[in-house]
Amino acid sequence: MAKTKFLISRYNAARDPKPYLQEFRLEIPQGATLLDCINLIKWTQDGTLTYRMSCRSAICGSCSMKVNGHARLACKTQAAEAVIDGAITIEPMGNSPLIRDLAVDLEPFFDSIDRVKPYLVPDDSKQWKRETLQSHDDYRKIEDASTCILCAACWSDCNVLEVDPRFLGPAALAKAQRFVYDSRDSDTANRIEYLSRVTGMWDCTHCAECATRCPTDAKPLFRIKELRTAAMTHKVTNNNGARHVLAFRESVGGLVPGIGGGMLNENYIPVRSVGFFNLDGILSIIPVGIRMFIRGKNPPILPHIIDKFGEVRAMFRRFNDYRKEYRK
Repeated sequence: MAKTKFLISRYNAARDPKPYLQEFRLEIPQGATLLDCINLIKWTQDGTLTYRMSCRSAICGSCSMKVNGHARLACKTQAAEAVIDGAITIEPMGNSPLIRDLAVDLEPFFDSIDRVKPYLVPDDSKQWKRETLQSHDDYRKIEDASTCILCAACWSDCNVLEVDPRFLGPAALAKAQRFVYDSRDSDTANRIEYLSRVTGMWDCTHCAECATRCPTDAKPLFRIKELRTAAMTHKVTNNNGARHVLAFRESVGGLVPGIGGGMLNENYIPVRSVGFFNLDGILSIIPVGIRMFIRGKNPPILPHIIDKFGEVRAMFRRFNDYRKEYRK
């Protein structure tokens, strides 16, 4: 059997000015995982190769690394399936300071988890005489988020973190959903207020990289959507993200007379998103508008009319009626 080329990122701060790819050759044993192959390379070719591993069973999350450009668990990846044109490229996770070879500093990742208070806050006004039970339905609301193994694969490939390291990140938000929806927690309102701030739930851009890279059912993107639903349900809407959602619904749904009515009013949505009485916010979007005007990108004053826009408007109105009925 032909040997496969493994291109593995190497870096030693004491010697190398920057990371580089080193080539190794290995015949992939039948059924071997990527972690099995990396271990063989370390044991037989270069004992200085540095990386993390522990359980080898996709439970501890230690062996996350970039495989052909995307974060994966090495112990859960069949090596033969990762070969592209006879080679596998292995690099350290993204959005984390590099320590050596494939090992990164995960302190920023775990700091983000700490910021969302990842523990239950009981109601101290009650006298607890026994453990607090949950119904099956209550548990199902937090079951998926509870499967997170803190592998940081979502953190590695998050596009928002690449441009704004202050962003809480997908794993922390998924962890937050687990406590916001926990029927035993008494701090729901404060949690939602905190998560609605800048760098929180509304900064996610829905690129879906986190859900694609997550090796469990935690799927952070879906947990973030549930957090946003909780924010709207609790009427925590005094922020740009929530106002943008309301503006979209008001425009397309035709819920405000003269605004949209089944059409997307792109002149109304930016102002509604920053707040009509938020002078600083409105001034902040003026330069964007000027650049759009210079480049001929301004939206039309009158919204575009699309085919079957009446059906879109009717759909929003039916949903609005449903929400009113649900609240009774």
